[in-house]
Amino acid sequence: MTYRTNVRYNGMDLGLFFMQSVVLRARLESALGERIPSPFTDLDTRIPEIVPTGIVPVDALTGGLPRGAITEIFGPPSSGRTRAMLSILAEATGRDEVCALVDGNDAFDPASGIAADLDLKRLLWVRCHKLEQALKTTDLLLQGGGFGRVVMDLTDLSLSYLRSVPLASWFRFQRAIEKTPTVLVVMTPESMVKSAAALVLRLEMRGTDWSTLLNAMDVNLEILRSRRTRPSISKFEFRISK
Repeated sequence: MTYRTNVRYNGMDLGLFFMQSVVLRARLESALGERIPSPFTDLDTRIPEIVPTGIVPVDALTGGLPRGAITEIFGPPSSGRTRAMLSILAEATGRDEVCALVDGNDAFDPASGIAADLDLKRLLWVRCHKLEQALKTTDLLLQGGGFGRVVMDLTDLSLSYLRSVPLASWFRFQRAIEKTPTVLVVMTPESMVKSAAALVLRLEMRGTDWSTLLNAMDVNLEILRSRRTRPSISKFEFRISK
C-alpha cells in the first residue's frame, strides 16, 4: 500500500511546519515502519552516476538520468510525459530504491502506477494542492536525503504560477542534491528549471495507435541540455507502448 502523508497543509502555518522538519521525519519513519527502508538513510554510494529511465531508446541515446542533479522533462498534455514519469519511478522501485512523488495538484492515479509496474510500497506520495506546498515539500525531502529519485509533478499547475518561481529556488534544489545519489526529476508543461538542470528533455506527441483503447503513442524527444553525456543526435522519435 502507498503511504500518504496526513498533512494536507490547509489551514496550517507552513513556515512553522517546515521548521519542524525533524518531527516530520520521525513521523514518516514511524509510519513507514519496516515496509520499506528508511527514506532518510544514505543510499549505497557505489550506485552508478547515471541511471536508466526505463525507456530503452531514451537510455540508449542519453545514458539515463544523472544522480546528484536535476532533470527537467516538459511537454504539453498528451505528450507522453505521464508515461515517462511512471517509467522513471517504476525503474527505480524495481531496483529497490525508495522514491518520492511530490504531486503538485493531487493528480497521481495509483492504478496507473501499478499498471506501469511501479512498486507502491517503495513510493512516498505527497499530495499537494498549491505550488508553494510542492516547493517546500521538495526542499524538505532533498535536505533530508536518502531517496533514490524525487519527482516533482507540476504539469497540472498554472503556468503563471510556475513562471513566478525564481531561478534561485531551482539552484537551491540543485545544491541540496549535488554529491548525493538522488535524482531530482521536475515535470513541467514548459521549461522552467533552465540552467539549474543538468538534463533537459522536451516531449511532443507525434501520433497514436488505437484499437478500442490507446495501445501506444509516437513521441518526439528533443535533448535541449545534457551536461553529463554527449548524445550523437539531439532529436529523435520513439514509441511508448501501453
